[in-house]
Amino acid sequence: MASRFLILCFSPLFFFFFLAVAGAQTNAFHGEEKVFDVRNYGARGHLERNNTLAFTEAWSKACQWTGGRSKVYIPAGEFYLDQIAFYGPCKSHITFTIKGTLFAPRTLYADKKAEWISFRYVDNLTVNGGGTLDGRGSYSWPLNDCNKNVNCRAMAMNIGFAFVRSSRVNGLKSLNSKMGHFNLFAVEDFDITGVVITAPEDSPNTDGIKIGRSKNMHISNVTIGTGDDCIAILDGTTNLDISNARCGPGHGISVGSIGRYKDEKNIEGITVRNSVFKGTMNGIRIKTWAKSVSQTSVSKFLFENIQMIDAGNPIVIDQRYCPHNQCDSSGDYHSHVQIKDVKYNNIWGTSKTRAALMMQCSKTFPCQGVELSDIDLVYKGNGPATATCENVGGSVHGKIVPGDCRM
Repeated sequence: MASRFLILCFSPLFFFFFLAVAGAQTNAFHGEEKVFDVRNYGARGHLERNNTLAFTEAWSKACQWTGGRSKVYIPAGEFYLDQIAFYGPCKSHITFTIKGTLFAPRTLYADKKAEWISFRYVDNLTVNGGGTLDGRGSYSWPLNDCNKNVNCRAMAMNIGFAFVRSSRVNGLKSLNSKMGHFNLFAVEDFDITGVVITAPEDSPNTDGIKIGRSKNMHISNVTIGTGDDCIAILDGTTNLDISNARCGPGHGISVGSIGRYKDEKNIEGITVRNSVFKGTMNGIRIKTWAKSVSQTSVSKFLFENIQMIDAGNPIVIDQRYCPHNQCDSSGDYHSHVQIKDVKYNNIWGTSKTRAALMMQCSKTFPCQGVELSDIDLVYKGNGPATATCENVGGSVHGKIVPGDCRM
């Protein structure tokens, strides 16, 4: 009996069976993906066809797949989608590959959800494929009065990620959002690379990437040209590294505003490096509300190796920020936000305004530990560029142009 058992175990049939089982297990857990093509669930590339249900079903199947990695696949073509949310948690790593162009409704208010497309409560997510999200914002921009009406009815942003961890977006294009393009809230260990974000310079409130209450993020090799901030960094953001960003047109990269609402969180550990600002309204800006209601801090920043090409106000700290006439006079209020440990190193180029370096810090909470090193900003108009430093404590190193900043 024992000899028969040995013969069976080492027979060719048993050997090939063993290899098949082992191979299936290896493929399931080490990289081979199960593909869920949206066309198999009824999606069709036609602007008159609503593909929301098909996309939802494909996501549901992929998210609950237990055989290993899964992929939702959107092929080349044009696919119309209504407002849609993809929820986790999912059983394993999941990829959302967009090869075609997704089209939003012509008009979509952010009454129920802030975004047109959103991912929530998902870990180990990859969004890639080189496809396009077309927000069709030109139909909605005439309805947007948020620049003058604080009680305006907000439009939906193109795409959002909330409570998403250990995830990445690579090679996506976002076009003509109704308001912001990317909205990130409470994300962790999140990377964005190779993304192109585009909207006309006069499109209202079309921020490129908005980040709040998030940590451990990398944004690299991105091209952003919009009608608002290229990247807006909001309260509670920590450990964010931005590199090789091409910003313009737009309002630059902004930290804040902060201090307007109660229970806001500190912003800490922000780096912007090896980047170019071209034709932006501002360059690198920190803004806090003059009439602040919260006492928070903005700290541990590094702005390094940045070129300005005809950027208005290349370096700005504005602690008198008070838009929409919400202050009797911004000079009558003193922000309660503490700004400290901010370094500006090797920033050069041209300014399209004389105010190339402008730091207006709070009288109540003066800026602390601000370092300027190797700054060379030239005004292209008549006369030299100017620097303003009010209530700023810190140090100056190397060549500083404009050089009339006193700390």
